[in-house]
Formats: sequence, structure tokens, C-alpha cells
Amino acid sequence: MELGISIALILSSALMVLLVLLHKGKGGGLSDMFGGGFSSSFGGSSVVERNLDRLTVITGIIWFVCIIALGLMLKP
Repeated sequence: MELGISIALILSSALMVLLVLLHKGKGGGLSDMFGGGFSSSFGGSSVVERNLDRLTVITGIIWFVCIIALGLMLKP
């Protein structure tokens, strides 16, 4: 059981990093320095952005549940 939750935690962590990096920069930060301003000129479908937001939130919830479950399992 612990192994399965640990694997889910690793996968959700990697997916979370990928999803956060896919988000369009809001401007003025590091995202503009690394090309965020250039890619924002192409625009994007609001449906795609909403789906990306939803997927990021769902992945975050899965990540959080894995953290709590492992914390409860490894509690002495």
C-alpha cells in the first residue's frame, strides 16, 4: 500500500511540475524572461486554459491526498 501511494506521489509531483510550467505567464515575472512574453502573443483558447487549470487542480488534490495518506501511514 505504501509503495503504491509513493509511486502515485512521485508521478503526481512530476505531472504537477509539468502542468505548472505549461501555464501561460501573467507577465512581469520570470516567465517573461524565459520567453513567456513571446508565447503569450500567440494567444490561446480559453477552453484549453480552463482545462489546463482543472487538470492542475485535480493533480494538486491527488498530490495532497498522497502526502496526507503517507503521513498517516508512516506515523509511529
